[in-house]
Amino acid sequence: MKKALTVKTLCTEARIFAKNLSGIGIPELYGVSDGKAVGTYVEHRFQEHLHKSYDYEEGNSARGIDFPKLQVDMKVTLIKQPQSSCPFKSARQKIYGLGYSLLIFVYEKEDNSKTNTAHLDFLHAVFVNKTKTADYQTTMGLRDILSRDGNTDDIIAYLMERHLPVDDIQASQLAEKIIKNPPEIGYLTISNALQWRLQYNRVIQKAGKIEGIKKII
Repeated sequence: MKKALTVKTLCTEARIFAKNLSGIGIPELYGVSDGKAVGTYVEHRFQEHLHKSYDYEEGNSARGIDFPKLQVDMKVTLIKQPQSSCPFKSARQKIYGLGYSLLIFVYEKEDNSKTNTAHLDFLHAVFVNKTKTADYQTTMGLRDILSRDGNTDDIIAYLMERHLPVDDIQASQLAEKIIKNPPEIGYLTISNALQWRLQYNRVIQKAGKIEGIKKII
């Protein structure tokens, strides 16, 4: 009888999986420099690992995230530049978070020419609660403005300075919401693009030190 997957067991299994896969020779990844291909391989292997013991619904491209019922998306990134992209839904994500949590695997890759295999060493695995997935500089700046009795005009000006992808009407509506519902500080760096570009150095540094950012390994 398979068990139900929870966020807690997801994190536990992520630690086991990363330790088991680290150092194993992987012929399929030998000579592969495409980070997306490596990420896809790791994601599929992790899903296979989980399905052996757990009963859960796996995400797909239509749902947008890997574990829809847990509201968690999985990201796999190289240590040299720990980042990835995610779908853009609205500018509010930069202020109030992505709307789901992140499970991030950070690896280093080395090829062995003698065995024609690749080795992945997982240096970090971090779980970021959805409440911490907003942009750090944007949320820090907004909270600073609010602490100094800032009003909607101040916030609109700040949003425009930050080049958030909003028009005048959207900026005004967002400013009113921010006054009524100040955002929590996020710990991602989110760059504006057709797809958000998420950068993870800060969450790697803060893992285990900030509530909502769990250090798995």
